Amino acid sequence: MTDDPIDVEKATIFIDAHFDEVVSNVTLLGEGDWSKAFALRVGGRELVVRFGAYGEDFEKDRHAATFAGPFLPIPRVLEIGEALGGAFAISERHDGLFLEQLDLKSFQRLTPNLLRLFDALREVHIDQSASAEWPADPAQHLSWREWLSSSVEDNGNPRVGGWRNELAKDEEIDELYVRGVKALNSRLVDCPNELHLVHGDLLNRNVLVSPDAQRVEAVFDWGCSVYGDFLYDVAWFTFWAPWNPGLDALGFLNSFESHTKDIGLEVPDFEARLACYELQIGLSHLAYNTVMNDPRERVLVAKRTEEVLARSS
Repeated sequence: MTDDPIDVEKATIFIDAHFDEVVSNVTLLGEGDWSKAFALRVGGRELVVRFGAYGEDFEKDRHAATFAGPFLPIPRVLEIGEALGGAFAISERHDGLFLEQLDLKSFQRLTPNLLRLFDALREVHIDQSASAEWPADPAQHLSWREWLSSSVEDNGNPRVGGWRNELAKDEEIDELYVRGVKALNSRLVDCPNELHLVHGDLLNRNVLVSPDAQRVEAVFDWGCSVYGDFLYDVAWFTFWAPWNPGLDALGFLNSFESHTKDIGLEVPDFEARLACYELQIGLSHLAYNTVMNDPRERVLVAKRTEEVLARSS
């Protein structure tokens, strides 16, 4: 996208020109670091149009819809193209509440269906010869362990590269980062290279649930998705729980462990794997918040990462 912000007026001009049918109710739904979403009505259809700098994220959303099932509802992407200096995608619209809006009682009602969502992610068939990063770079095939290790390095990624020198300017956080990387790499041996579908971003307003919190309505924004250990998505919940009071009070980890016993799912090295993935999340977000120039959030992430290191040492 260009540096010129896309507002409702600009989005409406594009949308009106794009559709032959009458368009109405164009409203801003939300925005993240890489895209902005607008709701609209076209004829009798409720749709979402997103504008972003990276069309590959929308392509991943389109492919992810092929994984959809009763407990893994994924909106269909109807069209992808270029617009307003970047890319656009038009998708089906699903209504509901974001996970982050739920209080403890709502999370408790949702938990059975939420656990089925985790089962559905784990049960998607993934070619075990695939690269952990998808769509794969033909020149670089990564195992799950290789992806974990490389994901906390400054490898010149066009979105978030160039952070290492800046992070090093804060001696305390740099020391934490160095210790964390060493600990992460020492734990990789506990991580299986078996591949499952990992969403990788389930707590950034990317999951909608019904108003009564009885079921999951939609899982979207698959730009961070990888193929790896299904416990990574569990670690996403446990690492970020302090940022989400309802989830934190729930104790999701206990619910998940009880569920694995109920369904007879053996998870070897559970604690070691979870600690490794929580470390990766913390370290990668020290880098991310350095790139985003968000020192306050980086301090909070550093504190949480230190807690993970202390608990798993």
